[in-house]
Amino acid sequence: MGERLVRFSQLLGFRHALFTRRSRNGPPYDEGVRLELYTSAFCDPCHRAREVVAEAQRLVPALEVDERDVAAHQQRAAELGIRSTPTTVIYDADGGEYLRAEGVPTLPRLLTALAGVAD
Repeated sequence: MGERLVRFSQLLGFRHALFTRRSRNGPPYDEGVRLELYTSAFCDPCHRAREVVAEAQRLVPALEVDERDVAAHQQRAAELGIRSTPTTVIYDADGGEYLRAEGVPTLPRLLTALAGVAD
């Protein structure tokens, strides 16, 4: 149990990294890390995913979140090949897709992914 707490507290340390790290090209992350959350209106797991993403955004204020309902953004969802909701897509500083995950993310896993994109 203590090992998990240490790991989680280490992940929270990456919050500072998202503000202070510089991209490989030199400039700081002025716009932060971007996450797109694809949801649908009557999707119970989507409600849980929103809660996890909101908590991550609270812990990492530099995180930009765009929630997109697949019905309202059908073309974008089709272009990205979104097959189920919820789907989380994280983009790196250059705008490239860093990670895609279907289903409800856990907070530690989401924070780990955000820390990875900040490296």
